Amino acid sequence: MNIEQLEYIIEVTNAGSLTIAAQNMHVTLSAISQSISALEAELGISLFTRSRLGTIPTAEGKIIIKKAAEVLEKLQELKDEANGFSNTISGELRIATIPGPMPLLVNTVTNFKKDYPNVKIEIFEKGSQEILDDIRQHKIDMGLIILFEDLVHKSSGFLLEPLLKGKMVIGVNRNSPLAFNKSITPEELLNHSLVLYKDDYVEWFMKQFTAVYGSVDILFTTNHTDAIQKAIKDGLAITVGPDYSFANESTLLKKDIVMIDLEVPKQHDVYFAWVRSEGKHYSQICKHFITKLKHEL
Repeated sequence: MNIEQLEYIIEVTNAGSLTIAAQNMHVTLSAISQSISALEAELGISLFTRSRLGTIPTAEGKIIIKKAAEVLEKLQELKDEANGFSNTISGELRIATIPGPMPLLVNTVTNFKKDYPNVKIEIFEKGSQEILDDIRQHKIDMGLIILFEDLVHKSSGFLLEPLLKGKMVIGVNRNSPLAFNKSITPEELLNHSLVLYKDDYVEWFMKQFTAVYGSVDILFTTNHTDAIQKAIKDGLAITVGPDYSFANESTLLKKDIVMIDLEVPKQHDVYFAWVRSEGKHYSQICKHFITKLKHEL
């Protein structure tokens, strides 16, 4: 038995497939299959039931896999403890975030680096579903996403925690007549062209909106925030998004964008949440970063 085998069985459990687990671990299907078979032979039990529907843990396998996760957790705690004696935390932290809260994240990273200068940090901007996919494939350590009902149904194998609660609002050019309104009705929104950020929640929200109020004129959808800001600044369109996806008020004014309420009855809360893999160790670096982020927010 070795650490690699323990990591494999946890990954297969989370992925529900040997093939997907092999892809996520960047090894061949043959290698991960043979390694698990060798572990099963050593333990004298079957850990998984394999079929065309996927790879599912047996009753005995669930117990062993849970123990394996505990072993890996303790092993990482040992490494973290040893690292703590040197009074220096070092390593890497790869984060992906929806683009709106990036200014908040930059502030957190700056302050975090003052305390932990030996940690290398990489930040990527992506949509919520892309972030979950990257965590599943071990491309990033944690993500910051829009959390909503449909996404929760797809989040098996993840641990999520809300950080901020928000609502959907409208972003308009500050020279627009709309900028003087405290709010805008759905009927008024239908009279304007929209530019939208390409995200699962925004897409879901607009689908619900159009089902009730009718079709809207979408000029374009993109994952480039600069393009959205330019379209608004030039008076070509307005946008819809969670209030926390807009920058703070002073930055909004510099970008010629004003945020106003959308009068939608029974609007659902929109949560900004952090997410990580359930089967991967929660490192000291992640723990300290989340603590710092919560303080900043």
